[in-house]
Amino acid sequence: MIRFDIATLFPEMCEAVLSESIIGRARRAGKLEAQCHQIRDYSSDKHRRADDAPYGGGMGMIMKAEPIYCCYTEVTKDFASKAHVIYMSPKGAVLTQKKALELSRFENIFIICGHYEGVDQRLIDKIADEEISVGDYVLTGGELPALVLVDAVSRMVEGVLPSAECFEDESHYSGLLEYPHYTRPEIWRGISVPEVLLSGHHKNIADYRRRESVKTTFERRPELFEKLHKE
Repeated sequence: MIRFDIATLFPEMCEAVLSESIIGRARRAGKLEAQCHQIRDYSSDKHRRADDAPYGGGMGMIMKAEPIYCCYTEVTKDFASKAHVIYMSPKGAVLTQKKALELSRFENIFIICGHYEGVDQRLIDKIADEEISVGDYVLTGGELPALVLVDAVSRMVEGVLPSAECFEDESHYSGLLEYPHYTRPEIWRGISVPEVLLSGHHKNIADYRRRESVKTTFERRPELFEKLHKE
């Protein structure tokens, strides 16, 4: 089983998402564990402040190192092995399906959600194993990226989805984009489902889906072919 611990200024926001849908059901079934920790609870400031002005001047505030560090040490003190620590940052490596699969093999993942103008670099240097981004853009905080990460990783944990087939055919898992899907009715507003999908011929269906994956990838993300060749 995998455990996620999220250090955040907005634990209720994270908890609301993690309690719903597939991830919520997996938590209730004991397939994974996810805890959200209020960073302010670990501040020694009487006002529970977790941020301060940046040295050198500049706009905005910086999250202080000590409250996050205290949160990390308290949460992980009884772990049998070191938690893998991730700081969600637009400066990090972009999250991929390959990285999500790699992370799914850890027992404990501790995620730091930045806010304001970021986190004191000394904290990142001291405890973070890696920085991860969910895209080349900037958000107001690390909570949404952290939730994306937990969702992407959790889906590949044994028991969260009915079987491995549920994600092995999806976009990016094999390096290609996924083929299109269809369901009832057979004809919708004059548009028919591709005939091969109605044939019951499993090999022909598999060949069709493979061709559609290649076609879609070539049309929409041709750079993925280059990446496949390099790997």
